[in-house]
Amino acid sequence: MAAASAAARGQRVLLLEKNKKLGVKILMSGGTRCNITHDCDVKSIVSAFGRQGKFLHSALSALPPKEVIQKIESQGVETKIESTGKIFPVSNKAIDVRDALVNLALTAGATIKPEQTVLEIRKTGNQFQIETQTDHLECDALIITTGGKSYPGCGTTGDGYQWGQQFGHSIIDTVPALVPILNDCKWANDLKGITIEHTSVDIWQPEQNTGDSEVLTKSERKARKSRSLVNRDGSFLFTHWGFSGPAILDVSRAVARHPNRRSLELICDFYPQLSVGQLEESLRNKKTRNGKQQTGNLLNELFPKRLAESLIQSANIELESRNAELSKSQFSALVNQVKRCRFSINGTLGFEKAEVTAGGINLKEIDSKTMQSKTMPGLYFAGEVLDLDGPIGGFNFQSAFSTGWLAGLSAARDTD
Repeated sequence: MAAASAAARGQRVLLLEKNKKLGVKILMSGGTRCNITHDCDVKSIVSAFGRQGKFLHSALSALPPKEVIQKIESQGVETKIESTGKIFPVSNKAIDVRDALVNLALTAGATIKPEQTVLEIRKTGNQFQIETQTDHLECDALIITTGGKSYPGCGTTGDGYQWGQQFGHSIIDTVPALVPILNDCKWANDLKGITIEHTSVDIWQPEQNTGDSEVLTKSERKARKSRSLVNRDGSFLFTHWGFSGPAILDVSRAVARHPNRRSLELICDFYPQLSVGQLEESLRNKKTRNGKQQTGNLLNELFPKRLAESLIQSANIELESRNAELSKSQFSALVNQVKRCRFSINGTLGFEKAEVTAGGINLKEIDSKTMQSKTMPGLYFAGEVLDLDGPIGGFNFQSAFSTGWLAGLSAARDTD
């Protein structure tokens, strides 16, 4: 996007790509489908990025979500909006999006050189000197869009941070974000592959070990909520090493950023469609109507069988027992397992499996109206190399596209 916008203004533009293959991260994204952006307005994008969001105002004004889609579709790639608001190519092929972006740059007049690892950058007078393994290059303006440290196998090994520091920038500590969470609960790990489409997850910092297992009152839940680090709703996936899925990925930054991750707990509401009281009433009615049925069937209408049985067993209830035999404490424990199932946290899968890097070039040192460095004239930054990370759903691509587009426009204008 940066190369396309700069070249479209008539500048000579060279894009240096470390890898042999272009856009490797794009090809991997969205399960190889590429979640291009989100079906929402600029205000919603800004809101999704929280404290960082205001930095994006100018970039999103230069290239809002609808214009990203227009540019992709102008290259012959149809898009579709899914029920979650995520926008994908109709083909469900990330390579179509990658090719569209490459074509945008090439048709605008940019030159792309793959397999060009940058070894050194320096500033001499008003020009940047760039050394690769094969070339010595000079330019009036330099845009760094090297991404973060997530999925280093794609070539994103944090190179941009070193260059930023070289030119006087500070780096906000980087941590993996949108990354699976580790847990060693055997019954949960044995459910690998099971997905729940609607779960509410909470990362909780316990102030003390209460050891309670009862269903909490409204006031108790409110008190515990005040100790919540982050809460998200969405799809939830059990894995053999822990948990993944959109809800988990969206809370993972709080885990990765915490100095004592093993002190945290993950609290899951596996059926947020009903309140505690509503779930109690529903299960009590079923228990009463079907007193002679085995308790192992009590949750079958709510969850896949393996999960239903595991929740019952984790509440210390025998599957072969009868509904009528359930004690008050057992019933309460079962409701609690559904509505506030607690898991210890062992950390995350790290940068190797993170979709995004949190942290990066300090936003205070970048002019948000141009993406130009405040410490080095002619130097611009865009995308994930900046301290910008948003939730799952196409928001991070939108941020990258918009900041890249604005950086290209600004660099081209400033070198006219």
